[in-house]
Amino acid sequence: MLGPEHADHLAGSTIPALTAAAGKAPMNGITSSTALWYASRATGVVSLLLLTAVVLLGVLVNRQGRLPGLPRFVVTGLHRNLSLLGVAFVAIHVLTAVFDPYVTIRIVAIVVPFASAYKPLWLGLGAISLDVVLALIVTSLARARMSRRVWRSLHWLSYAAWVSALVHSLTSSTDLHGGVLLYLAIACSLAVAAAVIWRMTHAGREIPRAERAAATLAMMSPARGTPTGGITHGGTHRRDPENVR
Repeated sequence: MLGPEHADHLAGSTIPALTAAAGKAPMNGITSSTALWYASRATGVVSLLLLTAVVLLGVLVNRQGRLPGLPRFVVTGLHRNLSLLGVAFVAIHVLTAVFDPYVTIRIVAIVVPFASAYKPLWLGLGAISLDVVLALIVTSLARARMSRRVWRSLHWLSYAAWVSALVHSLTSSTDLHGGVLLYLAIACSLAVAAAVIWRMTHAGREIPRAERAAATLAMMSPARGTPTGGITHGGTHRRDPENVR
């Protein structure tokens, strides 16, 4: 679905359709003048899916950093690769949005929340999400020089990054206001909510009632990380031998 700000810009795409109906050669709706707009929207959707997958993986791993049926190094590698891929798509999404000539977004608005003249609130949420992801990457790279408590506290922000990205996706354009993309956003939200509920319920069943509150917080907080953002969560921290350099 196209946003109203591009109505005039894309109105010309109806002309090729009419000429095709008249018997002339049909033309694709994606042209050199609209390619960046489509690329920005497409990479934004893919980024949301990848970030959702990273969050789900982090929530669902057990206290030893494993998923049922998968060894630890597979989970670590999967989390790292999904995080890297997500960061790559976010970078493409941001750059194509900035260079799209039909919406003026200054480069400073990429990292400074609410600095954009175009939809400052909703683009500001996207900037907040990007800033948090960058902070997670930096702190994961510097994890050996940080205390465990500080690192875990900072990585609580991974939840905020995902929520900001979701709200940004729903409000910065009309793409997710209906149709398949809306159902996709709803599915992402329900999946994360269900994973969090499952994790809290699972933690409560294994631990005595008197210790459940503290254990639930520990289970939901990130205790393990990867070099690419560390949105993996767990209660008891044990250094991964494969991550030691």
